[in-house]
Order: sequence, then structure tokens, then C-alpha cells
Amino acid sequence: MKKYVCGVCGFVYDPAKGDPENNIPAGTPFENLPDNWVCPVCGAGKDQFEAE
Repeated sequence: MKKYVCGVCGFVYDPAKGDPENNIPAGTPFENLPDNWVCPVCGAGKDQFEAE
């Protein structure tokens, strides 16, 4: 699974870790994140992320 980087703040979404603070379990691919998911650091939308 690919990691994705926020183009605004540089946060890296790692599917192996998920986003526990926002109830996204480990093992969740970026493509399977809800459409309304935002960067937990800066609030940027999924469209601001690029594959690492």
C-alpha cells in the first residue's frame, strides 16, 4: 500500500498506521478513506494528497 503526502503541510498518510484519531483503522488504503476525510494536521482535503 502506498503512502500519501499532504501537499499543504507534508503530513504522510501511512495505510499501515491508519488515522486512529479519526477512527480510520490500520490497514486502510488511502483510496478507501471517506470522501470527507481531511488531513489531521492542516485540514486539507484528499485532493491535496499525492502518492509518495
